[in-house]
Amino acid sequence: MTAPKGPASYFPSIEKKYGRPVDEWLTLIRSSSLTKHSELVTWLKTEYELGHGHANALVAYVRQEDKA
Repeated sequence: MTAPKGPASYFPSIEKKYGRPVDEWLTLIRSSSLTKHSELVTWLKTEYELGHGHANALVAYVRQEDKA
Protein backbone atom coordinates (compact mmCIF):
# COMPACT_ATOMS: atom_id res chain seq x y z
CA MET A 1 0.00 0.00 0.00
CA THR A 2 1.32 3.41 -0.94
CA ALA A 3 1.48 6.16 1.67
CA PRO A 4 -0.95 9.02 1.07
CA LYS A 5 0.46 12.23 -0.33
CA GLY A 6 -0.54 15.85 -0.05
CA PRO A 7 -3.18 16.87 2.48
CA ALA A 8 -4.25 13.26 3.09
CA SER A 9 -0.83 12.50 4.56
CA TYR A 10 -1.96 14.44 7.66
CA PHE A 11 -5.08 12.34 8.23
CA PRO A 12 -3.62 9.68 10.57
CA SER A 13 -2.13 12.31 12.88
CA ILE A 14 -5.34 14.38 12.79
CA GLU A 15 -7.41 11.37 13.88
CA LYS A 16 -4.93 10.45 16.60
CA LYS A 17 -4.56 13.97 18.00
CA TYR A 18 -8.19 15.12 17.92
CA GLY A 19 -10.02 11.80 18.37
CA ARG A 20 -12.45 12.20 15.46
CA PRO A 21 -12.49 10.36 12.16
CA VAL A 22 -11.43 12.47 9.19
CA ASP A 23 -14.84 11.95 7.59
CA GLU A 24 -16.40 13.90 10.46
CA TRP A 25 -14.02 16.81 9.87
CA LEU A 26 -14.72 16.77 6.13
CA THR A 27 -18.48 16.76 6.72
CA LEU A 28 -18.13 19.59 9.22
CA ILE A 29 -16.18 21.70 6.73
CA ARG A 30 -18.67 21.02 3.94
CA SER A 31 -21.60 21.97 6.19
CA SER A 32 -20.07 25.32 7.10
CA SER A 33 -21.46 28.47 5.53
CA LEU A 34 -17.89 29.77 5.15
CA THR A 35 -16.46 29.59 1.64
CA LYS A 36 -12.93 31.01 1.70
CA HIS A 37 -9.99 28.74 2.47
CA SER A 38 -8.52 31.10 5.07
CA GLU A 39 -11.89 31.59 6.79
CA LEU A 40 -12.37 27.85 7.12
CA VAL A 41 -8.85 27.35 8.49
CA THR A 42 -9.33 30.12 11.05
CA TRP A 43 -12.72 28.69 12.04
CA LEU A 44 -11.28 25.21 12.64
CA LYS A 45 -8.42 26.67 14.65
CA THR A 46 -10.72 28.88 16.74
CA GLU A 47 -13.72 26.62 17.27
CA TYR A 48 -12.01 23.23 17.43
CA GLU A 49 -8.44 24.15 18.45
CA LEU A 50 -6.87 22.44 15.46
CA GLY A 51 -3.30 23.35 14.62
CA HIS A 52 -2.74 25.42 11.51
CA GLY A 53 -1.21 22.58 9.48
CA HIS A 54 -4.01 20.17 10.30
CA ALA A 55 -6.75 22.70 9.61
CA ASN A 56 -5.11 23.72 6.36
CA ALA A 57 -4.74 20.09 5.23
CA LEU A 58 -8.41 19.33 5.87
CA VAL A 59 -9.64 22.43 4.05
CA ALA A 60 -7.25 21.88 1.14
CA TYR A 61 -8.44 18.29 0.80
CA VAL A 62 -12.12 19.28 0.76
CA ARG A 63 -11.56 22.02 -1.78
CA GLN A 64 -9.46 19.73 -3.99
CA GLU A 65 -12.01 16.90 -3.77
CA ASP A 66 -14.97 19.20 -4.46
CA LYS A 67 -13.27 20.54 -7.60
CA ALA A 68 -12.91 17.03 -9.02
